[in-house]
Amino acid sequence: MPSFAMALDLVDDPARIAEYCRLHERIWPEVAAGLRALGLRNMRIYRSGSRLFMHYDAPEGFDPARDYQSYAAQPRVQEWDALMRGFQRRAPAARGRDWWTPMECVFDLQAQQ
Repeated sequence: MPSFAMALDLVDDPARIAEYCRLHERIWPEVAAGLRALGLRNMRIYRSGSRLFMHYDAPEGFDPARDYQSYAAQPRVQEWDALMRGFQRRAPAARGRDWWTPMECVFDLQAQQ
């Protein structure tokens, strides 16, 4: 099962960061169902200051650029995304139209023999 890591920044405002975190304590059910329908597992988002790091496992052959399209087309997901974008900003390393910026794996303990 492939894993993906992504980075994103939050608007550097303590009140907005607190609200973003509060909203993620219980995301909208349609959003969670949509992510699960994609086959995503073990999705976690970590925060350090205004930087977010997301990690998740996906089914074999999963391509975020291709496979997120059906998820992103759902009306309730679009509402959630519009709400979240008010808290977020692209990471400095973002390329093109990336919002969540893909991260490269530079160390994997399991690969060490």
